[in-house]
Amino acid sequence: MPEFAPAAGPSRPLYIVAEPDLQAWLATQPASVCAWVNASGFTAALGAVLLLPDGAGQAVAAVVGYGTASARKRSRFGVAPAATALPAGDWHYETSLSGDALNEAVLAWLLAQYRFDTYRPGKAAAALPRLKAPQGVDTTRLLAMAEGECLTRDLINTPASDMGPEQLEQAFFRLAQRHGATASVTRGDDLLTQGFPMIHAVGRASTRAPRLLDMQWGDAGPQLVLVGKGVCFDSGGLDIKPAAGMLLMKKDMGGAATVMGLAHMIMELGLKLRLRVLVPAVENAISGSAMRPRDILTSRKGLTVEVNNTDAEGRLILADALALADEAQGADKADLVISMATLTGSARVAVGPDLAPFFTDDNGFAAALSQAGMQMCDPVWRLPLWPGYEEMIEPGIADLDNAPAGGFAGSTTAALFLRRFVDNPAYVHFDIYGHQPSAAPARPKGGVGQGARAILAALPQMLGVDL
Repeated sequence: MPEFAPAAGPSRPLYIVAEPDLQAWLATQPASVCAWVNASGFTAALGAVLLLPDGAGQAVAAVVGYGTASARKRSRFGVAPAATALPAGDWHYETSLSGDALNEAVLAWLLAQYRFDTYRPGKAAAALPRLKAPQGVDTTRLLAMAEGECLTRDLINTPASDMGPEQLEQAFFRLAQRHGATASVTRGDDLLTQGFPMIHAVGRASTRAPRLLDMQWGDAGPQLVLVGKGVCFDSGGLDIKPAAGMLLMKKDMGGAATVMGLAHMIMELGLKLRLRVLVPAVENAISGSAMRPRDILTSRKGLTVEVNNTDAEGRLILADALALADEAQGADKADLVISMATLTGSARVAVGPDLAPFFTDDNGFAAALSQAGMQMCDPVWRLPLWPGYEEMIEPGIADLDNAPAGGFAGSTTAALFLRRFVDNPAYVHFDIYGHQPSAAPARPKGGVGQGARAILAALPQMLGVDL
């Protein structure tokens, strides 16, 4: 887990220098440092790291490039390479950065320390450098965000052989126990067919039983409900995916992993709200009991759904969980419901892997999330809940169609489908990717959280209270 170096004790300086400021910085350094920097060809390009030796050749300091404003716009966490390029030991930032820029530099260091070495027990983990927390940053908040992100990454990166519905349940209960939350599980054919029939229909073909996980925490403040898609592996069902399409399907529980990471952040920080986390956990497998194309399912809410593609299963399990979230009334009625899911390829086509698209009818929510995403280096992008497409999810033979034909607006029609199960207008749906396709600063290739930090920062404005 990420950590800071102790405040006491020696540490070496790491200078953060922007390209336009390089010459001014060199003017404050000894001639030997100037000669070394010039001889090394260091230009302070974003992320470039240079050790600064003493007369005996020992690294006594370092400098990391902060690039130009244009370069920083194109890349988040630009100083993160220093967290892995520097030798082990304790370091501290020497910089004039403050506010959001300093927070980004510190969070970049913490996130860059993430490693997933579970399946390489013979590989000795190299000691990593540690950073002293600079003055003026909220270390508790930054560590909570980094820890939540690491939890999300671990859950997504774990292969489906070791992260089925049962193992996801175990991780869910460990999280609840850590924070003193109450957790429960609904499983078994009788209970699911009566209470969560679409969760059962999706998961019944697997030897690993489907279930609905439920966590509750906090006893005062507004009610926040997080719902995360927990498809631990998605074969596509009888509408089976091609082999290449299954290679990333261990990440199809990325919505569950992300809401669990966000829940950790909220509980670790002790936010003044009541939190409920719902995770329908299934494996979409193939057997004689698998749901079939053109089956008609009856949901928890009573709406009927024609299954026109068994590979559009995520919205089915989310629908039952959202219906449960929407049933509470009075003091228990949700003030905000957020669902997160690795739901559609259409969202990836629309915005690529780096942005987390979201849907909401509330313009205030949208503005708060967009602003928070930029502030927290967690970019999100609003996509439309276009009512003109409602008829696309109405097949005629049933109330709803889980996979409209035609191939148009797939992420929007999926979001419209989910909205049918939430009467509460305070609803936001995220269609995330949950995967970093190639290594980037502070984001190694593999599982990644999206949207959680943006939501965390936007919650006070969305809920209308000081948390």
